[in-house]
Amino acid sequence: MESKATVVLGASANPSRYSFLAVNRLLKHGHKVIPIGIREGNISGISILINTPDLKDIDTITLYLNPQRQKQYYDYILSLKPKRIIFNPGTENDELISLAESHGIKPIEGCTLVMLATGEF
Repeated sequence: MESKATVVLGASANPSRYSFLAVNRLLKHGHKVIPIGIREGNISGISILINTPDLKDIDTITLYLNPQRQKQYYDYILSLKPKRIIFNPGTENDELISLAESHGIKPIEGCTLVMLATGEF
């Protein structure tokens, strides 16, 4: 089975951050993970990309950025044409949810860590 490419937007190399945990859990579950953050670093040997790297075939974007920080990424997120965007707790954003829906992207208000643990991911 081809693993689904998941972008972790707001990735951090700080082990106390949920985005750090999400990258590791996604890897453990066999997903292809592309961490994108504000600062370079690495998580379990995977480099955190910065800015807006050119990516293809993205299944899921899971957000770890507050709504104010998301604004600069709207066009980028939509350009990746993911099947879904997961709005983790604290990232809920009605404006981006509407944009996603108008582009045929399914918004999910949930928690990546819980979804992985319960098999919903």
